[in-house]
Amino acid sequence: MRVGIAADHRGFELKKELITAFQNDGIELIDFGASTNNSDDDYPDYVFPLARAVSSGAIDRGIAICGSGVGASIAANKIKNVRAALVHDLFSARQGVEHDDMNIICMGAQLVTFPFAIELIQTFLNAKFSGKLRHLRRLAKITQIEKIEMLNETDC
Repeated sequence: MRVGIAADHRGFELKKELITAFQNDGIELIDFGASTNNSDDDYPDYVFPLARAVSSGAIDRGIAICGSGVGASIAANKIKNVRAALVHDLFSARQGVEHDDMNIICMGAQLVTFPFAIELIQTFLNAKFSGKLRHLRRLAKITQIEKIEMLNETDC
């Protein structure tokens, strides 16, 4: 599985620890930055490229980290075909994939410990989308509104 990871300065240290922890887990982890801990950086600069890679299929799933996880989630969800969620519990890490086909997990480095971040990510990566009719129907509605909103933006 190809997994991308991105973090701003608030998530930089956690990202570094996670990259080291997942090196020998059979996961191809691609780092989308930040590459240095710069307190003047902005999470969209790293989350947008990560989300675009997920959207295009260049990577299978993504991990986005900022201080609270909120900004990373908002930014990631601006990209078509991305279903990102702020997750700080194991149930949501699993069910977000099983029911909603979540493809980016967002978390706050100020809110999760390193060991718990590992658990959240493992749960997220091990979960599989159910493909059940009701879940497909809901995703189709989301895709439809994405298309409508894109058309509305081109009319402006």
